Amino acid sequence: MYEEWPSPLPHVVAWRSVTPPGQSLAKRILPDGCLDLIWQDGTVFVAGPDTTAQLGHPPPGSRYAALRFAAGTGPGVLGVPACELVDRQVPLEALWPAAEVRPLAEAADPMAALTAAARRRWARPDPMMIALARAARAGDPVGAVAERCGLSPRQLQRRSNTAFGYGPKTLHRIMRLQRAVALARGGQPFAAVSAEAGYADQAHLSREVRAMAGVPLSDLLR
Repeated sequence: MYEEWPSPLPHVVAWRSVTPPGQSLAKRILPDGCLDLIWQDGTVFVAGPDTTAQLGHPPPGSRYAALRFAAGTGPGVLGVPACELVDRQVPLEALWPAAEVRPLAEAADPMAALTAAARRRWARPDPMMIALARAARAGDPVGAVAERCGLSPRQLQRRSNTAFGYGPKTLHRIMRLQRAVALARGGQPFAAVSAEAGYADQAHLSREVRAMAGVPLSDLLR
């Protein structure tokens, strides 16, 4: 069972998952430009921003409660740049004092505890990075964001690394993959998906999906 809903914090989604007893199905988690603060059965860790799909193997009966930070909001809460967490899962105790982490691990309502902790540490996200994320989701040229904000390519790269863990071109590829998968799941033919999501052609779509998801697009839809 999996469910998600908007958190009271801006640009943050709350989600919860329970693996039924006797089941342990592998889950392919696609990169999405976000990082997550996760409580799992009494342990708390950070799942950093991914550049390729990750395979999760939740134990039977396991419970998760988590916050997913989009638009570069996570680093301000966690206190570290996203580039230090790319493709990693890091115990929260490696980032925060143990005295702050212990009450989260032992909380009777993990979601409420995570949300309260994130609110206490909330830092206003970089508005330019919010604009960059919005442009990437829409498929707009990310270079236009730099021009509007008066940033040099080097400045844009540095701030994107801090906020998302990687540069704007990688963020754009990840968001394009998300659009393509959503269109395909909506029933669009793959040729139409490639055109609407912004790929050069269907072969380009196929190469990118394999590179970032690890399997063909048809496998993701099963």
